[in-house]
Amino acid sequence: MRHATEHAHLTTAELDTALRGGPFHVALRAAIAARGLPLQRVQHHLSRHGVKVGVTSLSYWQQGARRPQRPESLRAVRALEEILQLPDESLIRLLAEADGRAAAGRTAGRSYRSVIQASGALDRLRAELGWSLDGGLHTLGHHECVRIGARRELAGREAHHIVRAHRDGADRFVAVHHGDPGCRPRAISVRALENCRTGRIRWDQDTGVLAAELLFGTRLRAGDTFSFRYGMEDGTAGPSREYLQRFGSPGGQYALQVRFDAASLPARCHRFTQHSTAAPRSARHELPVTGPHHCVHMVEPRIRPGIVGIAWDWE
Repeated sequence: MRHATEHAHLTTAELDTALRGGPFHVALRAAIAARGLPLQRVQHHLSRHGVKVGVTSLSYWQQGARRPQRPESLRAVRALEEILQLPDESLIRLLAEADGRAAAGRTAGRSYRSVIQASGALDRLRAELGWSLDGGLHTLGHHECVRIGARRELAGREAHHIVRAHRDGADRFVAVHHGDPGCRPRAISVRALENCRTGRIRWDQDTGVLAAELLFGTRLRAGDTFSFRYGMEDGTAGPSREYLQRFGSPGGQYALQVRFDAASLPARCHRFTQHSTAAPRSARHELPVTGPHHCVHMVEPRIRPGIVGIAWDWE
């Protein structure tokens, strides 16, 4: 009995140390050991929270072979904090710190907490608009032009989509705009530019997420293609330092152009890709801002799940 008590005290001490200093996988392993739960039981508890994670993934997480990255995995981490009786944000904080170390030197990343909040807000807004999955549309081409104003703010953007319906009846698209920290989504205007009109608009003030319904005015049949353009007028936040897009499924070409006001040009600019918000950024390539147009661009011939974007530094 004495040996068991000493072991319990040791396990608790290890957990306290791991929660303070990390890394994430050590803290998770210590928390599971402290509660005496086999991974199958942990998986069962997660399923009762409405989160599906395999035993293999849990094993990889506590070994440090992989880190939770997808929104569903991050929701699992929040559930684990409750299941394992840990302080709120304790595991999420360790993930965010690891992300910060991996991304040292880059500008304006979003924390895990903000990603989870934005993901939850977006799910709610889409549900209010009756939009699920991809709306029956497959992306063939997605071209964006972002404007950075004289105050270094995200002034606005225009987007051109070419889509193909993979089921009968698709008649709209839900566009998403995630403003910079401090933006006022209520003041952001949506403009239907070509082959669509604006429908319902929903926003979340806390996360700066806006979802806008764009109505085609026709119902597509499976196999039909459709082209439409829209714009977002923002300008409601402070200095912008990057623009990125997250893709949940593969698709066609993606092109991003960022145009800077001549009165406020960045010191440096580069493109990047990222498997997820939790992963380090890779495929970094410098983009010189030259010529009379003061713009840079990047092209991805084939959209893959993950993140692509352009970031810049101000002097």
